[in-house]
Amino acid sequence: MSQAIASQSNISQLAINTIRTLSIDAVQQANSGHPGAPMGLAPVVYALWQKVLRYDPANPLWPNRDRFVLSAGHASMLLYSTLHLAGVKAVDHHGKVLDQLSVPMDEIKRFRQIDSRTPGHPESHLTTGVETTTGPLGQGAGNSVGMAMAGKWLAADFNKPGFAIFDYNVFAICGDGDMMEGVCCEAASLAGHLKLGNLCWIYDNNRVTLDGPASWSFSEDALTRFKGYGWNVTEVKDANNLDELAAAYQNFQSSNDRPTLIVVDSHIGYGSPHKQDSYEAHGEPLGEAEIKLVKKNYGWPEDAKFLVPDGVYDDFKNGVGKRGKELSSTWSKLFDGYAKQFPDLAANLTKCRRANFLPDGTKTFRLSPPTPRAWARAKVPARR
Repeated sequence: MSQAIASQSNISQLAINTIRTLSIDAVQQANSGHPGAPMGLAPVVYALWQKVLRYDPANPLWPNRDRFVLSAGHASMLLYSTLHLAGVKAVDHHGKVLDQLSVPMDEIKRFRQIDSRTPGHPESHLTTGVETTTGPLGQGAGNSVGMAMAGKWLAADFNKPGFAIFDYNVFAICGDGDMMEGVCCEAASLAGHLKLGNLCWIYDNNRVTLDGPASWSFSEDALTRFKGYGWNVTEVKDANNLDELAAAYQNFQSSNDRPTLIVVDSHIGYGSPHKQDSYEAHGEPLGEAEIKLVKKNYGWPEDAKFLVPDGVYDDFKNGVGKRGKELSSTWSKLFDGYAKQFPDLAANLTKCRRANFLPDGTKTFRLSPPTPRAWARAKVPARR
């Protein structure tokens, strides 16, 4: 470890820069991807996961966990780096937690490769910790509204006095591309109408799109629009200011009668002397020469790749890891008491979790897809 790394006394800054450099190195090795957003948003995600998010990396399917949605799915390395550092465990298709990481370092090094758990956009069926697949712009934002609605429905149907079984929050990171999409606007309108106080969108206001300045294609006042939707709107003027971020998250937690939009002014490609705040940092690798300059700005060993300095894993273990374990353990004890007092509701909830919504004894059958020969025999109407 270099003297520069060893001298950094601020473990939070060290962890933030680890998220950044893992993302940079993965994109460069793949020779494809989006490094700029992870570089700009690393403090935002770090502050959320370490101080706010109710999530147990060792029990990633805990029903009352907070949901984190990366609607700006092109910034997938931001999520993969965080899942790796937080030590999120993998879960198999039967819901069993495995004694392995969801995103080990080998998978980060295989970013965007065939059959890896780290595709270019997050896919929920591949990678534990990815709550929903996010590819088309606006999709994750819309899904997050559905998740928040589901949380309210679950609370209304299952919570009882003294047993708050469901009270989770949903956080989503959105970019300019999301804000331009109709599905995002419609979902935001519905969220405001339903007063979803358990929903928080974080708007990455970096003023850059893939082809150039965002002003070329987007000039509306998003803050005013969301206020018109009935949202609580707050601003963070510096994405690197952890105190500002903490205050914004506290603002959300204190506002339970409507959804919250946190507008974060960030710098895409933060720390890059030639590409910060430019579209070049958006959708292509920085290049080896520029990476060395970036790492120098971070106080990082210029030639080190995929480096996780001493103390970073422990920082996440003592942050989201410790808090999440305590919260999920407390919830499990609460649910045990709930099951004794409300056995029918507990049984129904267990069925829901197993995607089994039919009464016991119901006979089911599976329709097999037609074979190619069957398709060939099918009569296709002639075009008129």
